[in-house]
Amino acid sequence: MNTTVSIVRCSDYSKVKSAIKEALSLIGGLESIIAPGNRVLLKPNVLAIRPPEDAVTTHPAVVSAMCELIREVGGIPIIGDGSGVVRPDVSTAEAFRASGIEAAASSCGAELINFETSGYTEVSVPAARQFPRLYIAKAVLEADVVISLPKLKTHELTLHKIRKQAHALEDRDRFGEAIVDIYSIVKPHLAVMDGVVGMEGNGPANGTPINSGLILASYDCVSLDMVASELIGIDPLKVPTNKAALSRGFGTEKPELAGVPLEEAGLKFKMAEGGVTAMVPPFLMRTLRKYLTVKPFINTSKCALCKACVLNCSAHAIEEMNKTLKINPEKCIQCYCCRELCPNDAVEIRKSFLMKVVTRRRT
Repeated sequence: MNTTVSIVRCSDYSKVKSAIKEALSLIGGLESIIAPGNRVLLKPNVLAIRPPEDAVTTHPAVVSAMCELIREVGGIPIIGDGSGVVRPDVSTAEAFRASGIEAAASSCGAELINFETSGYTEVSVPAARQFPRLYIAKAVLEADVVISLPKLKTHELTLHKIRKQAHALEDRDRFGEAIVDIYSIVKPHLAVMDGVVGMEGNGPANGTPINSGLILASYDCVSLDMVASELIGIDPLKVPTNKAALSRGFGTEKPELAGVPLEEAGLKFKMAEGGVTAMVPPFLMRTLRKYLTVKPFINTSKCALCKACVLNCSAHAIEEMNKTLKINPEKCIQCYCCRELCPNDAVEIRKSFLMKVVTRRRT
């Protein structure tokens, strides 16, 4: 398995196709994974109903460029994802429109698939460590080639179809194992990361856009994540998904690099406010949990009572009282799904005193 990760500079999205083409040429090109007539599924990050300038979703220019490059080698591009929001009137279809992905698909003549409505297939997971059976989008299983188009951003937890069950695993190492269970079934053939404008701070949906000016590519998603973590100033081995993947033989701890040297491309992203707790060992976290916390709360002046947070809370910790939503601190597992998926940014963060001290010292 070729685990080389390429890093290429790209100052703005008008130059993204040439940057992606260069990044791909440095690792072997699309021809090595796509044969003429192959149905190639592009899986962007369409987390929420947000415009591309918010840097929450993969930029449509990246999606368009990949569609064009796939057609150039004879492949048939397909675009698919399922957003994090589960609500009849706030759907993946709206997220596709707001993010510009729908327009990109239309301009390229690519089929656009909504994972939430196209269906899932139940599959067994050999050597599973958390989930022996999973529901995988049919479009993913039916594609000849799967290409992931992630966004470079800070991220407390990773969302998938089974995110509700996975988020219930409070131990971050167990959470990492759950994500790798999914990866063991569906390993993309290629990942091209949109790092032209990334997100720092409270990612994946409430952080700050930052001009990072990079495109990354690799045939190995784990190796790409290892490099991307180091690139933004996070120890790759402290990221639970990286650690779990390496322990199961996926990726490599020291991927080969091509293109811009890491020391020249390196960025220093601000971490998510809750990210500090990820560095605390589980046995110590159990003791300090009460004092070292970053708790979500609902700002009622912004809340529109849409209840997207209620529908997406795996711990059933959000309660309605007198037409006001409140988070029950005794039930909350601090997965921040409510914060990530609130369309009105009404879920905010409240730090404990000790957490404020720790965060201040880190900055």
